[in-house]
Amino acid sequence: ALCGSMLAPPAQAVRIKEVAAVQGVRSNQLTGYGLVVGLDGTGDQTTQMPYTTQSVQNYLQQMGITLPGNINARNIQLKNVAAVIVTAELPAFAQPGQQIDVVVSSMGNAKSLKGGTLITTPLRGADGEIYALAQGNMVVGGAGASQGGSKVQINHLSAGRIPLGAQVERAVPTPLNEGDTINLGLNASDFQTARKVAQAINAKLGN
Repeated sequence: ALCGSMLAPPAQAVRIKEVAAVQGVRSNQLTGYGLVVGLDGTGDQTTQMPYTTQSVQNYLQQMGITLPGNINARNIQLKNVAAVIVTAELPAFAQPGQQIDVVVSSMGNAKSLKGGTLITTPLRGADGEIYALAQGNMVVGGAGASQGGSKVQINHLSAGRIPLGAQVERAVPTPLNEGDTINLGLNASDFQTARKVAQAINAKLGN
């Protein structure tokens, strides 16, 4: 019996999160439409992108600024502004005040978003509710230069990130806090995985 116990393979400790996930606990995708300002003449060509001019006009109206009636908004050249789509992932259990990263991508014909600043942009979930507000200076990983008709570019300049650029405004309710039981979903539906989960639970309970 002693020899048999010495030859038996040692038990491997397995954490529950390695073989299963808690049902009802998931991240949520957020998206929003916004404007990036402060570009060095590399923004949208507003004559071809009318929604950029319309967005700027709507933003100015919210700030209490109205364009004179003799100015045609379609003919305004806003070379330092670009229309963008902002996306983020809202982690499970995120609470109001927590900050998350956002990705900003040009949706027009802007040449570069480098050096731009995203103005306050609401981020909505699939239900249409606002869960976060994004704003801040962009970090663009690409680089480029042009002179005398020649152009050199590394990676693309039409997308960037804002680390911790959004602040959570609303928490997503989770069924985990509404019951007395926890349901686990196996990463692989087989008896081997189920046995590992049972062993991990028994180890936690001290059985």
